[in-house]
Amino acid sequence: MVSVERRRPVVVLYERIADAIHAGAYPPGSTLPSEPKLAAELGVSRPALREALLLLQEDGLVSVRRGVGRTVADRPPRRGFEHVQPLEDLLAAGGPVSVRPLLRAVEEPTDFTAQHLLAAARARLRFWESLLAADGHAAALSQEWAAAEEVLAAAHPAFAEALGAIEASAAGRPAGGGSMLGVLAAASRGVQLTAHSAITATLVGQRRGEQLGRPADTPAVLVTQVVRAGGTPILAAKHMLPTGAVPLPVLQSN
Repeated sequence: MVSVERRRPVVVLYERIADAIHAGAYPPGSTLPSEPKLAAELGVSRPALREALLLLQEDGLVSVRRGVGRTVADRPPRRGFEHVQPLEDLLAAGGPVSVRPLLRAVEEPTDFTAQHLLAAARARLRFWESLLAADGHAAALSQEWAAAEEVLAAAHPAFAEALGAIEASAAGRPAGGGSMLGVLAAASRGVQLTAHSAITATLVGQRRGEQLGRPADTPAVLVTQVVRAGGTPILAAKHMLPTGAVPLPVLQSN
């Protein structure tokens, strides 16, 4: 097993190269310098560089072309969000997905948010409920909560500012344009995010069935998700996907 101490320089090197790609130092479609030249430019050892390049390749930022070398992806994944994607982006693999706001509110913690966002008893949490549709049919119902304002201000101020700007522009009406996780994605350039999800089988139930246009006893998949910035939970969500909806791709790794 590789120790955390040995891995840390590789992760830092990964960050440097990823930042350079997104800053345009290595434009989309361009070929990276050779390993010896790149190692010299960055002032690092070739073994560490090689491992960082492999991680970049796994994350889709670079690819290897025979006889050419390592090439920057034409559309590099957004920085800090390579493995955490909004549900509308995941479902869009089969075609366009729309996000229709059902509710935008501020509420006190529930058992779910107290557990996953570590929210204090009287904290004020933003709550978004949205219906995702593909080909005119309901594909998923999403409920998303952001951490309290003071938590976001300390852990991810850009996310807090983005949510505030949306609230101001909406003038009290539900705002369109995407999910809360989509807002987080757009505000997370240069921010390291991690997430954990759990998947369970269930039934849509009466209320969600009415929202999804399905009978209450329709089988469904419930995905719960927590996203962290710097170890601090800043977003928690529940996504209900009924059977027969757009397939949800799942990435598995060992």
